[in-house]
Amino acid sequence: MSDIPLPAAAETVRRVREDPHRLGHRDPHAHETVEGAGHGKTGPARKRIIVGYGFWIFLLSDIVMFSCFFAAFAVQREATAGGPGISELVDMRRVGWETGALLLSSYTCGLSFAATNVRSKLWTQIFLLATGLLGLIFVGLELLEFVDLASRGIVPQRSGFLSAFFGLVGLHGLHVTLAGMWLLTMMAQVQLKGFRPEIVHRLICFNLFWHALDIVWIGIFTIVYLMGATS
Repeated sequence: MSDIPLPAAAETVRRVREDPHRLGHRDPHAHETVEGAGHGKTGPARKRIIVGYGFWIFLLSDIVMFSCFFAAFAVQREATAGGPGISELVDMRRVGWETGALLLSSYTCGLSFAATNVRSKLWTQIFLLATGLLGLIFVGLELLEFVDLASRGIVPQRSGFLSAFFGLVGLHGLHVTLAGMWLLTMMAQVQLKGFRPEIVHRLICFNLFWHALDIVWIGIFTIVYLMGATS
């Protein structure tokens, strides 16, 4: 016969059912043989859950930061100090190529994870490489744009508008550059360690981050470039 009183056992099972993710603490009065009451089943969350939760916090905080830069640009939009506006600054054809490269990289990034799902190392690496090359094209075109503006004396300290413009666009370019470095790291890990569970989880996080950068760029392209060129 079990040493557990029937009411206590029923209470333990009830708590497990009310906690489907089993994130609560272990019941000190529960017996090891009661289903769901053992250590590791009702104990703290696993490392993967904690890391995933932390990554979402990071991603949301990054979106908040970009929102602040968008707000600053909206406030400083007309503060040109007699200088040129966005329509006189940029080559929209170049911006179009930038946008096309980044959106295409989002597609190849999605294909890389589809290859990961079927555990194809070759196609995962091919699509990750294509994603990185398209990201490199985007960053290169953006650098050419900044160099061209600087050669014409159009620098951030010239006006509030230019400070907000360089800050917002440059912050996104920095993110794409860092994401490219992360991509190279993931390619090396896939090549050396294969599709371990932690590697696949990191690839999921990378995909989320890369697609988030694409969404931010759509906002920049629409608000900064398109609306600025037509105003």
